Amino acid sequence: MPRYEYRCRTCGDTFELSRPMAESAAPAACPAGHDDTVKLLSAVAVGGTSAAPAPSPSGGGGGCCGGGCCG
Repeated sequence: MPRYEYRCRTCGDTFELSRPMAESAAPAACPAGHDDTVKLLSAVAVGGTSAAPAPSPSGGGGGCCGGGCCG
C-alpha cells in the first residue's frame, strides 16, 4: 500500500499515512487531531530501462585507465 506524506497547517507537523491510491486525496487528520492538513508532493524515481554502456572510442575496454589515457 502506498505511503503519502501530509503536513498539518495548524501545528506544522509532517506525518505519513499508508492508504489506497483511491484515497490519496481524501482529508487526513494529523496525529495531534487537527483537521487542517495538506498532502505534500512526493518525488519518487521510478526506473526506466537499463542499457549496456557504450564502448569507449579508443576501444581499450572502457574507463580512463582501461582506455589507455592514463600515462
